[in-house]
Amino acid sequence: MESSPHKISLGFTNQQFDPGIHICQIFNDDDERHSALINFIISGIKSGEKTACFSEKESENTLNGLFEGHGFDYKEVEKSGKFALAKSGEVYFKDGNFNPERMLDLLKAFYYESIHENSSGARVIGEMSPEIEKLPGGSRLLEYESKVSMLIKKCPVNAVCQYDARLFDGSTIMDVLKVHPYMVVRGSVVRNPFYIQPEEYLSNNSNNQ
Repeated sequence: MESSPHKISLGFTNQQFDPGIHICQIFNDDDERHSALINFIISGIKSGEKTACFSEKESENTLNGLFEGHGFDYKEVEKSGKFALAKSGEVYFKDGNFNPERMLDLLKAFYYESIHENSSGARVIGEMSPEIEKLPGGSRLLEYESKVSMLIKKCPVNAVCQYDARLFDGSTIMDVLKVHPYMVVRGSVVRNPFYIQPEEYLSNNSNNQ
């Protein structure tokens, strides 16, 4: 990835980052999840980024009021292609399975669409459902997350992955942390001390299979 001429805000604090950041948010209540989601989305729209949200818990009606409170017309922003809302299951589990290659292609296409549309960047926030543990391909979740960190080096999408600590067991949460270079802690984005470089993680995982 070429060095970026600008820094970006993720909406959580006044911190500034280079585009192309992969963040994990482990949350314990819906207010925490919702606040992070809204801050991230509004920050992206304000900076002119092409933005998408994958969530089972957000609705157009709820977002419409929140957008209005920040000076944006939800329908206009959506119509312009600068924001899209979709259900997590429809995106992650199309055809009833989880396919990392399809998801990576989706992120890559989203990034190149942002360039074609002259957006200032691309950002995505999505909540992973525990349903993935029961679906074909679900065992490849950590492989997918590792490959996202590799993809954003070439296609600098800003990605936040939300996981509900109440719905995943502790072991899974620890594994999830290993594949995200950054994490949200008390509203701030910090480097993740548990992170394992994707090349190393994928190599170790392959050797253990």
